[in-house]
Amino acid sequence: MAILEMTQRDAVTHLTMNSPERLNALSDEMLAALQEQLDALAQDASCRVITLSGAGKAFCAGHDLRQMQAMRQQEDGGAAAFADLFERCTRVMARIQSMPQPVIAQVHGIATAAGCQLVATCDMAIAAQGTRFGVNGVNIGLFCSTPMVALSRNIAPKKAFEMLVTGDFIEAERAELLGLVNRVTTPDALAQDTAALADRIAAKLGSAVRIGKRAFYEQLPMDTAAAYAHTGAVMVENLANRDTDEGMQAFIEKRPPDWKQ
Repeated sequence: MAILEMTQRDAVTHLTMNSPERLNALSDEMLAALQEQLDALAQDASCRVITLSGAGKAFCAGHDLRQMQAMRQQEDGGAAAFADLFERCTRVMARIQSMPQPVIAQVHGIATAAGCQLVATCDMAIAAQGTRFGVNGVNIGLFCSTPMVALSRNIAPKKAFEMLVTGDFIEAERAELLGLVNRVTTPDALAQDTAALADRIAAKLGSAVRIGKRAFYEQLPMDTAAAYAHTGAVMVENLANRDTDEGMQAFIEKRPPDWKQ
């Protein structure tokens, strides 16, 4: 049984974290599997959208605490192993946002600590009613500093800080209001609604979505003037695409575009 399962439907690839007995914790094995599969999919031109879910009763419960405690047995108290763990986790998170394809989290049960970070890192997220989100490390004496990076880039700083220092959970509806997830649906409709969103995106011009996702993350840290200068150049690049020309002409002529990419 693979720790990360992959299914493909047309231009959509669905990844399932498959370690339900550990609540799909981001163990060494899970991080390695995610990194390997994401790197491969980034080169797959037939894949236009990726969805990510967790098997069993939870999306992801964060890092594997048993593995982390075992790291303490090393001579340096685990410092080097901990640094390596967070570096590998950061690479996975960065890979998600550098993927040419949009990545949608399909969330249920709980998403805690680095699991909440994973939701915040994905380009979009749909959550089932009853899902709880938290950055709860403070409850065991470990402040969720790395999850804080993605969380504080999704929701208002004061709301993020409250979650971090209290360790309290928020419900799915609250997560939607704060901007952590795009929408909330019923548990029975979660997979269907996630697939519907993925299909809508996959139907767009793939090259335009790839250019747009790259530009979206590139412009976020820029000041307004720099962002406009950068995205103006990106639009020029996009307009040079044969399929963009076809899309614009098809709109003028009121017909479906004949896209090649």
